[in-house]
Amino acid sequence: MQPATSTGFASDDERWAAVCRRDAQADGVFYYSVRSTGVYCRPSCPSRPARRENVAFHASAALAEAAGFRPCLRCRPTLPPLKQRQAEAVARACRLIDEAEDELDLAALAQACGISRFHLHRLFKAHTGITPKAYAAARRAERVRQQLAQGASVTEAVYEAGFNSSGRFYAEANGMLGMTPTRFRAGGQGEAIRFAVAGCSLGAILVAATGKGICAILIGDEPEPLVRDLQDRFPNAELRGAESDFERTVAQVVGFVEAPGIGLSLPLDVRGTAFQQRVWQALREIPAGQTVSYAELAQRVGLPSGARAVAGACAANPVAVAIPCHRVVRNDGSISGYRWGVERKKVLLERERAK
Repeated sequence: MQPATSTGFASDDERWAAVCRRDAQADGVFYYSVRSTGVYCRPSCPSRPARRENVAFHASAALAEAAGFRPCLRCRPTLPPLKQRQAEAVARACRLIDEAEDELDLAALAQACGISRFHLHRLFKAHTGITPKAYAAARRAERVRQQLAQGASVTEAVYEAGFNSSGRFYAEANGMLGMTPTRFRAGGQGEAIRFAVAGCSLGAILVAATGKGICAILIGDEPEPLVRDLQDRFPNAELRGAESDFERTVAQVVGFVEAPGIGLSLPLDVRGTAFQQRVWQALREIPAGQTVSYAELAQRVGLPSGARAVAGACAANPVAVAIPCHRVVRNDGSISGYRWGVERKKVLLERERAK
């Protein structure tokens, strides 16, 4: 038996209690061996509980093996923890999709990640909020947008993005771009966007929508900068203000800001990179009144070391409140980093917790 390196598991009784409750927090702090089976495990191992008199504790896997025990084939104590391996598998799948010139089917993707098709599909959905197929579609859409924005012809963009036929591309074009490919290539020229500016308890609020849904909710101190922001986002679109039938939409958004508990059921038309879409989807799954850290959100989208990239995606969010980036806080729970102002973030969180 070796002493544990954490004061949280300093005695054999504490270590045994951690094994009995399969405490993942103890993984890596110590290992336990079972004399009757000749194996050693991590504390969270899901195997059948051993008898206490057969169990010994070790500070490292190397010391357990030096004592004559072999690694458990179920919890695999020589590998990283299960959650980390799962997150790494999803991140690898994302990289493979990002780098593939042609669409990868689920079987090929699962084989490259070393897990079954069913398991990969379930893990991918759990970590990113979307399926591998939906992520691949978002990635192709991103490539199309980049190619068209750089002046490529529609045909060039189709094949550079990995589509095998132009027919399939045109069938999906409106869903990917929010408009026809030709119009997108022209910078959104001719696209009609309705907008209105109103007042709310947080200051001035601008709401804008395409024919598909809300494309911008901007909050600030004065209306004029919000309108300029909208113009910069859609430089070639036709912006239509002061339409009376749009007032109801604006009223719904303002009502949601004032009372988050009523919910917001309006459709959204948000355009971003595949990664941004993953982050925004994960944000929408955070329940009102709860918060997560940037590191936790990075774990959810399959990028454990990507807290900074996640923060960038939050900052790029074009629809305040509807995609609740205000529910992301620092690791210590403190509030910072809200593009609409930290004080507004505090107010929104207080309202959600008080519902």
